[in-house]
Amino acid sequence: MKKVVILFFLVSLSLNAQEETKDYSKHVVTLDSTIETLYAVISGDAGVERDWALFKYLFHKDAKLIPTGKNKDGKHVARYMTPDDYIKSSGKWLFENGFHELEINRETQTFGNITQVFSTYQSFKSKSDTEPFMRGINSIQLMNDGQRWWVINIYWMQESEDSPIPKNYLPKN
Repeated sequence: MKKVVILFFLVSLSLNAQEETKDYSKHVVTLDSTIETLYAVISGDAGVERDWALFKYLFHKDAKLIPTGKNKDGKHVARYMTPDDYIKSSGKWLFENGFHELEINRETQTFGNITQVFSTYQSFKSKSDTEPFMRGINSIQLMNDGQRWWVINIYWMQESEDSPIPKNYLPKN
């Protein structure tokens, strides 16, 4: 019995070590792969666990996620979060409700090793939904350190009646 417990313990350690050393490097080789992974990793139907280790891998150690909107007094505000803060505040909701965020247009500007992306998105609760429940723009700042792409910040705003998405940030037909 003692040998079985020890064997089980060693197998558990081995599985945990394999998971910790997962190679996510292919997800950050190009700007496109980094942004595609960003959208894919937070998307999933209700009951689907997100790969939060991959999510955190995308971000520079000092990165911020910054949603904006109006507070109860109608004043525009920004909230600053780390990737861990985002997981704590949104992870349960994403799991319980389902959430698919799809990029529908992208405007990119690059200078040297920095890139600014205005990424227009639409959001669905289920992959099978045909009408989005929300749209907005993610302003994504990235850096290439010569080895890989890092998300430095994501600063976003949802579309509203007062602030519709300008036509130049929507898909061109």
